[in-house]
Amino acid sequence: MSASPPSSQQIVARLHLARPGFTLDVDLRLPGRGVTALFGPSGCGKTTCLRAIAGLERARPGRVQVNDEVWQDDTLQVWRGTHERALGYVFQEASLFDHLTVQGNIGYGQKRTPPARRQVALEQAVELLGIGHLMDRKPQALSGGERQRVAMARALATSPRLLLMDEPLAALDAPRKAEVLPYLEKLHRALDIPVLYVSHAIDEVARLAAHMVLLEDGRVRAQGPTSELIVRLDLPLAHGDTAATVIDCQVTLHDDHDHVTTVAFAGGQLLLVSPGEHAVGDTIRLRIQARDVSLALAPPADTSILNILPATVVQLAHDSPGQLMVALDAGSTRLLARVTQRSATALGLVPGKPVYAQIKGVAIVN
Repeated sequence: MSASPPSSQQIVARLHLARPGFTLDVDLRLPGRGVTALFGPSGCGKTTCLRAIAGLERARPGRVQVNDEVWQDDTLQVWRGTHERALGYVFQEASLFDHLTVQGNIGYGQKRTPPARRQVALEQAVELLGIGHLMDRKPQALSGGERQRVAMARALATSPRLLLMDEPLAALDAPRKAEVLPYLEKLHRALDIPVLYVSHAIDEVARLAAHMVLLEDGRVRAQGPTSELIVRLDLPLAHGDTAATVIDCQVTLHDDHDHVTTVAFAGGQLLLVSPGEHAVGDTIRLRIQARDVSLALAPPADTSILNILPATVVQLAHDSPGQLMVALDAGSTRLLARVTQRSATALGLVPGKPVYAQIKGVAIVN
């Protein structure tokens, strides 16, 4: 786990909240910028944690600090109500005002923010979320994805010091979810506002969050960089059909004829099928699922596989009956490969063994 950021640039949340049959008891030290995901199964305390940070529920004892602002400190008898906390909150349902237009909904968020504290211009939020053409419409005339983008713009219009997002894509179907995700990525790049993002969908977390907290039964099982946690074989994230690696890469070349993009990363280079929406020099995050990585003892010839990376076996763990998860080092990058027990035996896979990881270009998700 990486070292904690300086106290002036971190989010602190020490929360104890007891309910019948459930207790939230967490001590979080989170980055004061970027996206942090709270991840875990239903009922693990994700939403309760978010509500306590927002002041909608009171932890006792508790301390909440967002960079240089203390919102709660029971030892010092400090308590700011929700209306006194510079936060934006986006819920699973957009919860827009039906009688107001899109412009009216966003303007409502801005009106509750004192002029001296307004740092996000309404026009900026509208442009980032691509909703300028919707300003005169009312919520009932919007798609689910459009409503969520308007809800995000309304939250941003308050110029929050912290943006809380509680499963904002859970109510959307796959096409609408795919529509909204690029806008969430754009917000992260354009605005210096820390985001706490609650989700039980690992694909969203892997795509958006640089840092994550794994919650189980109201407690923290692990917290740290997303790229490190999701490949730890001692955690459930690195097992099952959704196990994957995330890699931050830089685009180095795009072939318009074959629609193949070349990217560089710490372990070498990768080729993937891409329509060329990224320019040379752009940094992008890729997700490689463990089920799409196969292993060989020698570099194969005459193959359709575009990516063949030299790697070293680091660790093996049982994944499901007849299957193993293999952790690999490709340079300084950790990969996962899901293989059968029979294949592992045939290849003689043990820690330290050199192998070649094979990854189809069409299997890499951007």
